[in-house]
Amino acid sequence: MELFLQQLFNGIMFGSTYAIVALGLTLVMGILNIPNFAHGHLYMLGGYCLFFFAGTLGLGYWAGMVLSVAALGLVGVLMEKFVYRPLNDQPHINAFIAAVGSLLFLESFALVVWGPQGLRIPNPHPQAIELLGITMSVQRLLVIIGAIVLIAGLHLFMKKTIAGATIEAVAQNREGAMLTGINVNRVSAMTFAISTGTAAVAASLISPIFMLSPSMGAILGMKAFVIVILGGMGSVPGAILGGYLLGLIEALGGGYISAAYKDVFAFAALILILSIKPTGLFGKREV
Repeated sequence: MELFLQQLFNGIMFGSTYAIVALGLTLVMGILNIPNFAHGHLYMLGGYCLFFFAGTLGLGYWAGMVLSVAALGLVGVLMEKFVYRPLNDQPHINAFIAAVGSLLFLESFALVVWGPQGLRIPNPHPQAIELLGITMSVQRLLVIIGAIVLIAGLHLFMKKTIAGATIEAVAQNREGAMLTGINVNRVSAMTFAISTGTAAVAASLISPIFMLSPSMGAILGMKAFVIVILGGMGSVPGAILGGYLLGLIEALGGGYISAAYKDVFAFAALILILSIKPTGLFGKREV
């Protein structure tokens, strides 16, 4: 029973990270229809930005997180403006190539600046709490709490603010939004900033637990796309549920079967669920 509870906690913690990252990717894919394959590497860059601000400059963990989110938000705006916006009227394959080029650039940039060796951010909250026979570190609890706060905050932003309403308007009908006077380019840039900012939040929360490496975004980027497909393309609730579902599958499978095949479970779940529901958990069949 203790093993189950421990793996359940770990699964929720991993699922929180996956949900945050997949949520940002869903916004870009669902609203702008851009397959941003570099999203996992933007997550990686967020971790290194935290290392730079909190470690190299010595500004502290929380200040470093805020600056990392701001820096990644700026990167998102620049990426949308200079990489994807010029491809709006081009075939989708062009955006795909641009995304692949972006992820290669980001990984190479991290290799040049920080080197190939793994780096570790000192854990600002190394304390542990024992409950029901399981050990929960404070930092892992912060990952879960941070995900809940971020998801709730983003929901309120989308539903209760004018900026959120404009994003949803562009998602529903880009041309119609333009005709009503909405600055679509500004909305696209804002959406990218939110997407990359959420990736930085996820990286900042999880980086004190695991080491940083230039390749850390590759597998997470693939998992984020698995989650988006599992949840249904463009579905925010699907991305959240898919993230937690994937985290639980990995944790329970790693605990009871083998941790060596932990990453395989994600793709096995994708095949199983799509064989039953091809449109994903919350996807709608086109008519």
